[in-house]
Amino acid sequence: MKRRILGITGAVSFLVFLILWGITGRMVDSLSDQHMAERWKKDGGVAQVSCFFSANANVTEDTLREFEFNLENYLKESSITVESDNPGARLWTSAYSAEGKISLSTEYGSMEADALGIGGDFFLFHPQKLLYGSYFSGNDVNQDYCVIDEDAAWQLFGSNNVAGMMVDIDGTPHIVTGVIKRQEGKLWEAAGLDKTRVYVSLPTLETYGTSHGINHYEILMPNPVKEFAYKYVCEKLGQNERETEVLENTTRFKLWKRFEVIKAFGTRSMNGKSIIYPYWENVARGYEDIVGTITVFVILFLVYPILLVMICFIGYWRHKDWTFKSIWIKMVDVVERFRERHYKRKH
Repeated sequence: MKRRILGITGAVSFLVFLILWGITGRMVDSLSDQHMAERWKKDGGVAQVSCFFSANANVTEDTLREFEFNLENYLKESSITVESDNPGARLWTSAYSAEGKISLSTEYGSMEADALGIGGDFFLFHPQKLLYGSYFSGNDVNQDYCVIDEDAAWQLFGSNNVAGMMVDIDGTPHIVTGVIKRQEGKLWEAAGLDKTRVYVSLPTLETYGTSHGINHYEILMPNPVKEFAYKYVCEKLGQNERETEVLENTTRFKLWKRFEVIKAFGTRSMNGKSIIYPYWENVARGYEDIVGTITVFVILFLVYPILLVMICFIGYWRHKDWTFKSIWIKMVDVVERFRERHYKRKH
């Protein structure tokens, strides 16, 4: 009876382990902002690296252009080239953004909203759920575009099907290229998506809105060896550790990284830097804490059945009625009998 109870509890424990492991996997997979590397190249070899800057870092578009120019030369010198027949294939791509506020108006209404001034391939890194229209690129020559969320569309137009319509930003017409559905949930709202948000080009935000400068930059680049991309970005952009934070998104939810989060419990939330994280990073850090906590229980529920199996094996081993020597003798005996039967058949 006791063995049966232990067997049942071990099976239940292993089942709970599988369920919790599946839950953490689904949670991590839901963070599309952290999986640019997988979308770009499924077989690996690339890494997504993010940099967060304080207002005192004074990072400008010229700073990033210089970094990317030097990166291009460094990759060439390292003989890292594009392995594709597509003439438009790229070795790397990047995006940057600045937090701020901006006022928008139409003949139907006006509003002030939280704004993100973007540059580069921002929406490649941060795909949103489009209800209507499309994204715009920070690399476009014409920067008079914006993407608004569903709430902003209703306040400005009284409808959410407004892709292609115009809004005025400080008297300058901008085209609404797309309408998105803002992510919902307690964690997303706490992270900064509790209010209406619009996405404009960085020049638009700097010219017509309020901003404290670029506070986020991310790049997807070749990663031929472990931490190649991370170390390069740290060396070139992360030297001032008080004003800059660099992390590798590609590995942040790996098992060994979860152990680092668990180890830093209690001190992880202490921040001596004047860095304000964007909403997607706040959510990712929240998920790190949740996944790290669940991982503790994952380990416990896995250790229990493993210990039971080990105990059963040790008990069986101690009470076994055979030895390796007896098995060897039996095998030799079987071989000898086979030879005898084979000899008798021939003669």
